[in-house]
Amino acid sequence: MNRKPRLVLPPHTPGLRIGLFGGSFNPPHAAHRAVSLLALKKLGLDRVWWLVTPGNPLKDVAGLPSLDERIKAAEAVADHPRIAVTGFESVIGTKYSSDTIAWLLNECPGVHFVWIMGADNLKSFHRWKNWRQIFMSLPIAVVDRGGLSLSATSGAAAQAFARARLPEIKARSLPLHQPPAWVYLHGIKSVLSSTALRQGKKELEGG
Repeated sequence: MNRKPRLVLPPHTPGLRIGLFGGSFNPPHAAHRAVSLLALKKLGLDRVWWLVTPGNPLKDVAGLPSLDERIKAAEAVADHPRIAVTGFESVIGTKYSSDTIAWLLNECPGVHFVWIMGADNLKSFHRWKNWRQIFMSLPIAVVDRGGLSLSATSGAAAQAFARARLPEIKARSLPLHQPPAWVYLHGIKSVLSSTALRQGKKELEGG
């Protein structure tokens, strides 16, 4: 008999500042870790949770490695006591980030969650389901990726919430801000992306 997987969230307690970094992590790489360490430092976070998703609704999931495979690979890359890797979305059955966030805010009262994403995601954020709801639900930290500052901050989502943007010098106060509130963080030099790594692997294999 198949049993439903048991839900186990990473350790948390009211008052903690926890960054949520979602993605398919296919594959996880050094830039994911660098983004997390930057967020821990600049936002004064206690933890960062990598939310390894069953699949991105905006991307082709054909050939996507199993969730367990991606979690194990992510844990090997993260390799940090303050970064926790979890695939709990597959247990609670959420498909969209807005639903995951709403569930966490209900289940973990008193925890100061911050949504972390790369500038590439901010650029296309207006395509996400309930993207305005996400902005209104919790503070957001956007991390520069490969010089995307201008195109990302001129996108529809950034413009819609331009008045809620904090100067980077106040980033450490972001987790305690009432949403909407967001900040743009600089400092990541790596331009690695999972898409580029997959493409490079295919080319090496002659695919």
